[in-house]
Amino acid sequence: MFEALLSLFVKHFFVDFPLQACPWMYKNKYIYGHMGGLTHAALHGVGTYLILYFWLGTDAWSYALFDLIAHYHIDWAKMNIALKFKLNANNSEWFWMLLGFDQLLHHLTYFAIVYLAFN
Repeated sequence: MFEALLSLFVKHFFVDFPLQACPWMYKNKYIYGHMGGLTHAALHGVGTYLILYFWLGTDAWSYALFDLIAHYHIDWAKMNIALKFKLNANNSEWFWMLLGFDQLLHHLTYFAIVYLAFN
């Protein structure tokens, strides 16, 4: 379980930061159904599938789908909250709290996935 959780955390870093460097992907996540947000969430789902396939085989698809859906909605909500309150990295400490809460929710998603998959 530890190896799976660690792998999901590392995957999260790569997909959330280096692979999301394209403005098309991150600037439009507040628009429900925009391909930027959907593509970003799909990359998370694919990464989760590839990681969990090692232990679960094809049963990994349901956890990957859960990650995709959860990640999409967490990001969509974060973006809409930031827009509503005009939170940016250079104008509010609340931006950083919102970003930290977003990351906490993503990591709690991985704990839930690992718990459900291995128990």
